[in-house]
Amino acid sequence: MVATSQPLAAQAGLDILKRGGNAIDAAIATAAALTVVEPTSNGIGGDAFALVWTKGQLHGLNSSGPAPQKMTIDAIKERGYDKIPSHGLIPVTVPGAPAAWAELSRKFGRLPLTEVLKPAIEYAENGYPLSPTLAKFWDRAFKNFKQNLTGEEFHTWFETFAPKGRAPKAGEIWSSRNHAKTLQEIADTGAESFYRGKIAEQIADFSERCNGFISKEDLAGYQAEWVKPIKVHYRGYDVWEIPPNGQGLVALLGLNIAKGFDFAEKETVDTYHKQIEAMKLAYTDGKAFITDPSDMKVTVETLLSEEYGASRRSEIGEEAITPNPYQPPKGGTVYLAAADGEGNMVSFIQSNYMGFGSGIVVPGTGIALQNRGYDFSLDPVHPNALRPGKKTYHTIIPGFLTKGGQAVGPFGVMGGYMQPQGHMQVIMNTIDFGLNPQAALDAPRWQWIEGKKVQVEPHFPNHIAQALARKGHQIEVAVDSGGFGRGQIIWRDPETGVLMGGTEPRTDGSIASW
Repeated sequence: MVATSQPLAAQAGLDILKRGGNAIDAAIATAAALTVVEPTSNGIGGDAFALVWTKGQLHGLNSSGPAPQKMTIDAIKERGYDKIPSHGLIPVTVPGAPAAWAELSRKFGRLPLTEVLKPAIEYAENGYPLSPTLAKFWDRAFKNFKQNLTGEEFHTWFETFAPKGRAPKAGEIWSSRNHAKTLQEIADTGAESFYRGKIAEQIADFSERCNGFISKEDLAGYQAEWVKPIKVHYRGYDVWEIPPNGQGLVALLGLNIAKGFDFAEKETVDTYHKQIEAMKLAYTDGKAFITDPSDMKVTVETLLSEEYGASRRSEIGEEAITPNPYQPPKGGTVYLAAADGEGNMVSFIQSNYMGFGSGIVVPGTGIALQNRGYDFSLDPVHPNALRPGKKTYHTIIPGFLTKGGQAVGPFGVMGGYMQPQGHMQVIMNTIDFGLNPQAALDAPRWQWIEGKKVQVEPHFPNHIAQALARKGHQIEVAVDSGGFGRGQIIWRDPETGVLMGGTEPRTDGSIASW
């Protein structure tokens, strides 16, 4: 089974399973296809993280890239900025996604990468029709870029993604032969060309020409990193995330606080109030502490301890509280889950950030570069202060659920700072309220924004929204569900081995199974 946000990508992963590949091969195929069939959310020039269950063990892969060596606080301030810009070459960090595909294939894959990337290459070469949600986000990005990205360095983005001078429409065919050519070279070289060959030279030469920071040396020095997943025990289950620099810790902090409460029913004011308050406290801690592990001032073990969870829980009363506020930026990410008949399961996420990323496409390659450097602080005493070679606080997080040392399965909810909030809500829907995977994803969502401000979806129960307002929450009903994340779930029944999948109704989500 493969579950993701785009039907053609889910089918690409299933095709690889039918050709004899395992769940890891399927995940790579799906991820590569998503760079083609959902470029509004991810690309070859983005980052990736994965949780892989195989032979009774869970493995974590951090394939996020660091700041280039020339990217310093002083260098950015010398260019007249007091905050890192969101677009252009300045916020571009080393892309990790191609390294993730190659490393997953090397360590756990069964089929050669040249076979696994074939579906993605074919869609890039021959084209595909846009699905409705994809077309909506593509048009939104085009209008924003057309108005704001006017420099010469952005021309290739418009040539690539708006070849007719506008965004392609739903049902219209779009292709990118340069994208296909780059994917083929990644497949042929096991991503070596991207980091230490021809593609690396193209990226570095364009960066230098346009006064960017990323260099051949930055790319050549990059390796994806295997990490030990972190967990919290929640009502008989273990919920797993990738450790910092990712924000998966926030989801675990929220669950660690919430597990001290009894939630008798889902649709009650008390349930929503306590969930929101727990997440506020979790995010306040996350923003205060999460960064590159080498710079963290407090350990994950301390933050996830029973004592710390209890102390934070004691701060929750009957009224909404105001933690230290911050303003979360918008996200742009894809999430996928894959499982095979041998018991292998993969939770995989990749992103360019803020939709299309930096607005930069490297000429002749189809590579849209990410803008993760935007999240660094230029305040040298800030925990996430910029320094060369450092990995920033990262929004994209894959999740995994186990029980009694056995895999239940992968889950994820993409969408910027909604992600840990979505993880918490989906896990509580599953464990506390007994919802099946589809119902767990369909349920109305809330999102804490800052202070006492909480957004709810248009179909969120109105009487509960009003009661939350009476508790001091500043409730804002969103005009649509676009900012509430897009999730996927695959659970395996421990007795029968049967897979149960749920896919996101807020996008063009699809489950392909065989």
